[in-house]
Amino acid sequence: QPLLEREGLEGDEPDLLVLSREVRVEGRSICRVNGRAVTLALLREVAQGLVDIHGQSEHLSLLRVREHLNLLDRYGNLWDLRRRVADLASQVQRMRRERADLERSERERAQRIDLLQYQIAEIEAAALTPGEEEALTEERTRLANAEQLAELLTEALRAMDEGSEEAPAAMDLLGTAVRSLEGLVRIDETLEPRLREAEDLMYRLQDLAEAMRGYQDQVEYNPRRLEEVEERLNLIRRLERKYGPTIPDVLEYARRAAEELETLTHSEERIEELQAEEERLLAELGQVAGELSRRRREAAQRLAQEVERELQDLRMEGARFGVEFQWREDPQGVPLPGAILGFRVQVSDSGVEQPETYNQQPETPARVAFDTSGVDRVEFLVSPNPGEPLKPLAKIASGGETSRLMLALKAVLSRADETPTLIFDEIDQGIGGRVGATVGEKLWRLTVAEEGTISHQVLCVTHLPQLAGFSDLHFKVKKQIVKGRTVTRVSPLKGERRIEELAQMLGAGGEEGRRSAERILEEARNRKQAREGKGRDGRGHPAHTHRHSTGDRRAT
Repeated sequence: QPLLEREGLEGDEPDLLVLSREVRVEGRSICRVNGRAVTLALLREVAQGLVDIHGQSEHLSLLRVREHLNLLDRYGNLWDLRRRVADLASQVQRMRRERADLERSERERAQRIDLLQYQIAEIEAAALTPGEEEALTEERTRLANAEQLAELLTEALRAMDEGSEEAPAAMDLLGTAVRSLEGLVRIDETLEPRLREAEDLMYRLQDLAEAMRGYQDQVEYNPRRLEEVEERLNLIRRLERKYGPTIPDVLEYARRAAEELETLTHSEERIEELQAEEERLLAELGQVAGELSRRRREAAQRLAQEVERELQDLRMEGARFGVEFQWREDPQGVPLPGAILGFRVQVSDSGVEQPETYNQQPETPARVAFDTSGVDRVEFLVSPNPGEPLKPLAKIASGGETSRLMLALKAVLSRADETPTLIFDEIDQGIGGRVGATVGEKLWRLTVAEEGTISHQVLCVTHLPQLAGFSDLHFKVKKQIVKGRTVTRVSPLKGERRIEELAQMLGAGGEEGRRSAERILEEARNRKQAREGKGRDGRGHPAHTHRHSTGDRRAT
């Protein structure tokens, strides 16, 4: 949801996400998310985690080593403890960054102190005040135009109040008008308001003249003061160019510089404080990370046992599964008493193997590398056949062997895997009918939300009728040549059509083939009903299921 909001791809229905890719004949394609055109890269980013494809050559999430630790932690219900580790690790990393900033070379620190002292002294000596620049700018304008101001003020006062031989003052003219209006009012009282207006004009003109005389008293031609103002403005603007575009910015720079200077002059004490706090946090982190690692090994042992049981059901009797732990020694890491350098959890005749340790003396603390996930590097290993060593998942053989292993892992890790849709492509390669029924049941069980697990939607492409019999929906995928072009058609199979298709998949025709297909469906129904009975809650209600479907991709 955050990705959709960030890219503006929210749909009209909050619970519905529509992804589409249209591939045209000329090879171009158009990708859409909720009807909006997007790049293929963005479509993949949105779709990541929604569908997991298990096929011959598809990149499986279980083959990504970086996902193994996440899966193990979800399987072991260890995320609360992991979050504590992440919080402590983040605190240590923040303190180390602060300490690294403080532990500059003495020469750099001394140079920085000298620079900060000079800058602070320069700003403090200026004694700047907010609003000062605006006031000085106005004063400079008046001083620079003092002669013109004086001349204009004299003319204005002469016109308003003083008058001349050529023209009487406005005040005198208004006085004459007032006296005339007084005479009119004695004859016609309705003109009283006009008289009041004339008197108001005369009083306002008197006030204006007084104000202009006050301003005239302030206007003086003072070249020395003008020079002082110019120098002050030049100083302010020089500081603004160096430390900020305005006086408040310059003052803020001085405040921050003073804080940095205080930190630098007391850096040794702060470094010692950080070192002590870092060691305290590392010790606590070592305890919590050690506990997390211990519980991971316990969970890994349970996981290995469960996976091997699943592999037995899938007729991989000699297969082995293991979880390898690796830690890296680091002088700057967390202390772990008796830490194990390599640890492999494997179900075998000898039980759990612990091949190597950090120290010959277990009580001696070792320091190991850490990050926000803890101290462990985890990888799932497998040996598909007897006599073969455990190897990483990515290096095992492909085909049905791989698919069955992935199915076994998915069956165990289903409650840890948050991918809602799983696709298994030709999981039946190399297995027979008896195993096919077991595989079908396990695929169907992935759709059931039992206690402590989530449910999945499962789609499977198969040639095995025993596997297809467990599906809730059955589709037939068929290729045809139409007008020289290959066309793929998908059609749903229900009722008699499904029985007929299962009989064809069995390679048996006639009534015997139909009876065999019906027995397959009946056996699948019985197994599902038996399993659903186990999955009922205390009130006898069945567990919730998602539908899964299979497709027959047989050559035609």
